[in-house]
Amino acid sequence: MRINGGHLFTDLQLAIVAERLRDAEHPMKVLAAEDNPVFQSMLTNMLTKWGYEPVVARDGNEAWEALQQPDGPQLAILDWMMPGLNGVDICRAVRASGREPYVYILLLTGRTDSQDLVEGMEAGADDYLTKPFQAHELRVRLRAGRRILDLQQQLLAAREALREQATHDGLTGLLNRSGILEMLDKELARASREGHPLSVLMVDLDRFKDVNDTYGHAAGDAVLRESARRMQESIRSYDSAGRYGGEEFLIVLPGCDGPSAAAQAERVREMFAATTFFAGQRPLAFTCSIGVSSRAHPCETDSDALLREADLALYRAKEHGRNRVLVSADMPVCELSHTP
Repeated sequence: MRINGGHLFTDLQLAIVAERLRDAEHPMKVLAAEDNPVFQSMLTNMLTKWGYEPVVARDGNEAWEALQQPDGPQLAILDWMMPGLNGVDICRAVRASGREPYVYILLLTGRTDSQDLVEGMEAGADDYLTKPFQAHELRVRLRAGRRILDLQQQLLAAREALREQATHDGLTGLLNRSGILEMLDKELARASREGHPLSVLMVDLDRFKDVNDTYGHAAGDAVLRESARRMQESIRSYDSAGRYGGEEFLIVLPGCDGPSAAAQAERVREMFAATTFFAGQRPLAFTCSIGVSSRAHPCETDSDALLREADLALYRAKEHGRNRVLVSADMPVCELSHTP
C-alpha cells in the first residue's frame, strides 16, 4: 500500500498505472489481417489514430507467422475470408498452440447467419464484427479485449508470485528446501541421462547461534542474507543454491567432478572468511564449513546418498575445527556407512 496526496494506492493499482505509462511509450501491437488493400489502409489508419501499433498482414499465412513471433501481437483483427489460412483456421491454430500470453481475437465477417457466427466463436474467436461496421464499434471492442488482456496479465503475475513464494526462501531469496531438492532431482536425472558428473556442497555457518544469542535475530537475518549473496556470487550461473534449513545451505553443481567441486567449495569458504559481515553498523567476522559429495556417473537414485555423504562430511569438518572443506571421498568407508 502506498500513500500519495492523501490517497491510498494498492501495489496492483500502481502496477496498472506503470503499465499504462509504458504503453504510452510503447503502444500495444494489434494485428490487422485483411487482404483488401482499401480496407487494410482504413484499419491501419484507425489503429494508429487510437494509439495502437498496427502489424499488417495481407493474407492468412502472414497473419499466422506474425502471431508465432515471441513478441507477436496480443490483439488480433482477422478477416474471415483471406487467401491462405482463413480467419477461422488461424483461430483454431492459435488456440491449439496454447500460447501464453493470451491472444485476443476479433473476427471480421460479412456473414450474418447465426450458425456461421457460432462456428467462428467455437473455433476460438473472442468476439466478432459483421461488415460493414462503425469505427467506434471496433474501438469499443478493442478496448474490451485490452481489458481482458490486462486482467490475464495480472493473473499471470499473481501465478508467478505464488510460484516464487512456493519455491523460494522469503529471507534470502534463494530456493527453499523443497525447491533445491527438486533442482537436485532434476540435475541428477539430466546427469544420469547425459553421463555427466554431479556434485553437491552442504554449507553451514560456523557458530551462527552465537550471533542470534548475542546480537538478536535481526542481526542473524542480516548475516543469512549476506551469506546467500556471497554464495550466489561465488558459484557459476548454472549452479543452484538453496536454503536447506536454518543456517544450512545446499549448492548443486552440475557437470562438476570431485576435484572441481572441492575447488568450488574452497572459493565459497574463502568468500565467507575474506571480508567482514555487517549486521547494521556492527562488523562481524564469519566463517563456514562445507561438506562435499560427488558422483562421476550419477543415477537418479543417488540424491539421498549424496545428501547423506555431504552432511556427514560437513559434520566432520565442524568436528575438526570449522572453517574448512571436507570431501566425502577423503573419508574412510566405515565413516560413510554410518551417520553420526
